[in-house]
Amino acid sequence: MLNPVLAMAIGIVVMMVLIIFTKMHAFPSLIISAILIAVLAMPFGPEGSVVDTLTGCVKTVSSGFGNTMASIGIVIGFGCIMGIFLEKSGAAKRMALTILKLVGVKNCDVVLGLTGFVVSIPVFCDSGFVILSSLAKEFSRLTKKSMVGLGGILGMGLYITHFMVPPTPGPLAVVGTFQENGLMIDLGLFILCGIAISVPLFIFSVLLFRYFGKKYPNLIVPNEIDRSKYTADQLKVLDRIAAKQEAGQDLVTEDFAELLAAEKLPSAGLSFATLLVPIFLIFANTIVGQITALKGTTFASIVTFLGQPVIALFISLCMGAFLLCRSYDKKTCVGLMQEACRDAGPIVFITAAGGALGAVINATGAAKMMADWIVATGIPGILVPIIIGVIMRFPQGSGTTAMITGSAIIAPMVGTLGINPYLAALALCLTTMCPSYLNDSYFHVVTNFSGMDIKTSLKTWTIGSILVPAFGSVIFIILSLFIH
Repeated sequence: MLNPVLAMAIGIVVMMVLIIFTKMHAFPSLIISAILIAVLAMPFGPEGSVVDTLTGCVKTVSSGFGNTMASIGIVIGFGCIMGIFLEKSGAAKRMALTILKLVGVKNCDVVLGLTGFVVSIPVFCDSGFVILSSLAKEFSRLTKKSMVGLGGILGMGLYITHFMVPPTPGPLAVVGTFQENGLMIDLGLFILCGIAISVPLFIFSVLLFRYFGKKYPNLIVPNEIDRSKYTADQLKVLDRIAAKQEAGQDLVTEDFAELLAAEKLPSAGLSFATLLVPIFLIFANTIVGQITALKGTTFASIVTFLGQPVIALFISLCMGAFLLCRSYDKKTCVGLMQEACRDAGPIVFITAAGGALGAVINATGAAKMMADWIVATGIPGILVPIIIGVIMRFPQGSGTTAMITGSAIIAPMVGTLGINPYLAALALCLTTMCPSYLNDSYFHVVTNFSGMDIKTSLKTWTIGSILVPAFGSVIFIILSLFIH
């Protein structure tokens, strides 16, 4: 029998090697790592149910996998379908137009970031950037602002809520792992806390990438356009905008509004409702659960039912299928759902495999041993999830995998470390952003669709993906002094 902490370290190193240096996918790598840790740490477990056989090890892994799959598998699948409806129907662009009218053309970079901030809650940041990058290029071409700034603010707006706000799979999995370890984290309250922390992160990222945009002012989309890609109505608007520019007149918000309005897009009310209805229902469930007078009433039962993430997202899914995509025929709509399910499959399996790893780490007692050692050294507890997040992310590039793996390590420690579980979970989610560089698919999406070369992206986007979590970590350290 090896010391459980040593067994865990060996298992995680093996997992990293398999993911980074071999052809092995993250899903089997996580399962192999979980089984290896269990075998090396054998025998383990409480008296009366000690695991001391290879079969028992496999059962522990299977149980952890199944429990996680049961808790969030459906939610991830529904969330992916909801996201693709927002993407393909043009609802994301409509939300951008609406925010543009509120903010104004002089702050078009904030418009992009805010749109990404909202869109990335249900839509993956990669596809969200691809959807909205055309809008960023349009703003760059017409306002002469650098794509380093515009692309960076859009990318970071998407990036922040992708990591901090469920129902994105990563933070959703973190909540599930913490709940399985007996930490009573409420999903609705976690969403509120994630949004609250995301706001100062977004403000910081706007200031940072405006600086980078001024530092690299020449990366502007050329004014020449391929007129074959625009409708007749859009071309009229483009010609009118070009005439204003030649006359030296400043562009106004209505110029962009007319350009986007020339497209056939869903209404703003329906677009935002499809996104916000499930979030509202989950919040309502949280609030009703806190009101003693309502407990046991029919109203509370109905709200509790509708506020379950599976039901809330199913309602949004139906809104997407029957309202956003009402002009699509059955074959097209079903095809979109099939595409979303293909995207969801790997995420669901990786998430459940992370649950298996967490179950083994918890059962062997490795996490408690680490927590006891950390407490004995006097290291502030809040630094543990901050450090673990970076360690999990840096070598293998996947933020979702880093959150899943990191939560499996951190969740059993929280009680011993004496930190608030919401702060611990959010701090872990935050630092798994760091860093986004060559081994991260999103790095290449931001780089290529912004028109940057690798060198420029490393000096701007990668540095931003380090500084934003560093700024957020300071916030968490301060909060940990007052929230226990």
